[in-house]
Amino acid sequence: MLESRSFPRSLSFALGALLAVLASPTAVRAQDTTHAVRIGLTYQAGTKPGVVVLAVTGAWGDSIQAIIARDLDYGDRVNVIGLPGTPAAGSLQSLGPSVSYPLWKSLGAAAVVQATVTSGGVHVAVHDVTGAKIVQVADFPLPPTGGSAEWRLAVHGVADEVEQWITGTHGVAQTRLLFVRGGRVYVVDSDGWGERPVSDAGLALSPAWSPDGHTTAYSILGSRGWSIVTKDVTGGAARTLPSTTTGLNTTPAFSPNGSSLAYSHGDEAGTDLMLVPLGGGAPSRITVGHGSDNTSPEFSPDGRRIAFTSGRAGHPEVYIMDVDGSNVELLTPFNFGDQNYRSNPDWAPDAQRIAFQSQIGGMFQIMVISLRDRSVKQLTSEGVNEDPAWAPDARHLVFTSSRTGVKQLFILDSESGRARQLTHAGGARLAAWSHSLGHVR
Repeated sequence: MLESRSFPRSLSFALGALLAVLASPTAVRAQDTTHAVRIGLTYQAGTKPGVVVLAVTGAWGDSIQAIIARDLDYGDRVNVIGLPGTPAAGSLQSLGPSVSYPLWKSLGAAAVVQATVTSGGVHVAVHDVTGAKIVQVADFPLPPTGGSAEWRLAVHGVADEVEQWITGTHGVAQTRLLFVRGGRVYVVDSDGWGERPVSDAGLALSPAWSPDGHTTAYSILGSRGWSIVTKDVTGGAARTLPSTTTGLNTTPAFSPNGSSLAYSHGDEAGTDLMLVPLGGGAPSRITVGHGSDNTSPEFSPDGRRIAFTSGRAGHPEVYIMDVDGSNVELLTPFNFGDQNYRSNPDWAPDAQRIAFQSQIGGMFQIMVISLRDRSVKQLTSEGVNEDPAWAPDARHLVFTSSRTGVKQLFILDSESGRARQLTHAGGARLAAWSHSLGHVR
């Protein structure tokens, strides 16, 4: 359920808590790794620094403030004070764009984000409340058409950079997600805005992102079976991979460098994984099914290994192998009972974990397995939860859930367990998360 964020009711309590944080010997200092400049914020290890995003004057200022504040909140690394839409927002809005360090300190803020609309974009300064000084400043260009899809994407990039300044970790707001509803592939921004179809009406499944952030591959049902097509999400015609014109061809996955595509191909001998170079050339078979099904390939971040689902043990489990099909090993542990159905793996961008779905008590739940010690953690329990896909930060996951009564996409913070609903029209499933779509600077 979406966690609510509220304004402190007691300013004295907030001030006392802040003073306790500042006095703690276990404080940490955030570092701006992008520019190699220490920004100087101090807060207690294991806590979230309080951040205020000031009102922004000028054209589209309200939208800029709301997008940046919401993106920081969705990043789950800071506590946004006076988040737009909360009871405290109106009170803070009335204070305007000015900075009063004693006031912000009394409200529990460690940082204040101050944005000013310029002729070519937005000027952003981040204030260290404790040090009573500006610690980072930059100008960001924005497209001239305020409120457009690309303008919003650029503002998301500003928020990601601000998150980098404050926490040392780049945000994932400047990303988009693919998913399927009613047999069509759709794309949507990471905050749920701008949903639009990518594929034509028909029956499409299993979309995947290319590393370039513009190209998708998905399977589509035609007169001769399921084919794999690629298409630019910004427009243009879909192109069918020549090697996938007959039989069953599904679950495509791009290699990390975008040079090849893995997919599952079904025929009388079972369903096997194929690898085809996108620059031209014949596909190679990298599994031998012997009547079993091998599906849902996902590359490791370095492109050397592939995780996939296989029924070779008599029931679906997750395996990993080298990209040429050698050195196959079972990843998910074998247990007796109805839990012996594990599938749809997704390799975390930090290469440390793989998410997958596991049947528990007759319902699928999202699980994560550590590649270091093979420990397994269950992340969901409410309703049926399927098809996990990692965000670029290796912290957030998108998945399909029935918890509202119909299938919707939710985004989960794997560290805190906080979830938020991404889609609101029923039937959304099979999501894929893009790489970061580029720093705005």
